[in-house]
Amino acid sequence: MRNEALIGYLLHQRPYQEKRALYYLFSQQHGVIHGVGKKGAPLFMPLQLFASGKRDLKTFTQINIAPLSSIQESIAKNPLALKDSNVNLAQTLHHESISGQHQYTGLYLNEILWRLLPTEDPMPILWQHYQHSLQQLKQPLTADELRLCLRQFETHLFNELGFALTLKHDSLDQPIEPDTWYRFLPDVGLMPIVHNDDESAVAQTVFKGNEILMMEEQGVAASTLNAWSRLHRQLIDHLLDYQPLQSRLLWQQQQRYQS
Repeated sequence: MRNEALIGYLLHQRPYQEKRALYYLFSQQHGVIHGVGKKGAPLFMPLQLFASGKRDLKTFTQINIAPLSSIQESIAKNPLALKDSNVNLAQTLHHESISGQHQYTGLYLNEILWRLLPTEDPMPILWQHYQHSLQQLKQPLTADELRLCLRQFETHLFNELGFALTLKHDSLDQPIEPDTWYRFLPDVGLMPIVHNDDESAVAQTVFKGNEILMMEEQGVAASTLNAWSRLHRQLIDHLLDYQPLQSRLLWQQQQRYQS
C-alpha cells in the first residue's frame, strides 16, 4: 500500500527508536496492521492515518484523531443496526474517553485482539462490534453490565476465529442431558463426566446439563453470565496457549490494592 488512508484503533504499542513507536492498529479496512509511527497515539480513540509499505511492517504518518465526519461515515455503513443514532454514537466515540476501572476492560479487549487476530485480515463486522464495545465502556456500567459487554464481544471474536460454540450436543454428538455433568475441552467440546472420572474432573471447570441448556436457550444474558464467563475463560486461555494476559494481571493487582 502507498499512502493509503486508514481509520482504526490503537491496540498496542512498543518503543521503537527515540521518537517513534511500533503500533498494532485495528483498522476498519485491513484488520490488524503493524506499523511504525511517531510516538503519542492515544488508546480507545478513532484514529485517521496514512500507511505505506509492501512488507508486514508499514510506515504510519499523519496520525490524528479521526474527524467526526469520518466516524459518522463509518457508522452509517454499520451492518449491526445499533439502537443509537449515527450522530450520537459518532459524537460519543469521538469526544469521550474511557476512564476509571473501565480502562482495564478496554485494555483486555485490546490485548486479546492483538494477540489472537491474524495480521492484514479484514474483519469489518468485528471492527464494528469493537467500536460499539468502546462506546459502551464510555458509559456508566455496573459490574455485571461490564461483564456482559466482555462476554458479548468475546462471542463475536470466537465466531470470527472459527470457534463458534454449539451447546445442544456433547462431544459424542449426543443431546445434552439436564442431570448429567460435563467438562469443556476446547479441542473436543463438552464431555460427559462418568462416575469413575470424578478425580480428573476436579481440576476442570464443569457444567451441569441444565445449566448448558439454559446457556443455549438464553445466550449471553444476566441469568447465564457466570456460566459463560467460566467457559469463555477456558477458551481464551486455550487460544493464548495458557500464556498470561497482562491486562488481567493489572486488573488483579488493582483489585488487591483496593482491598
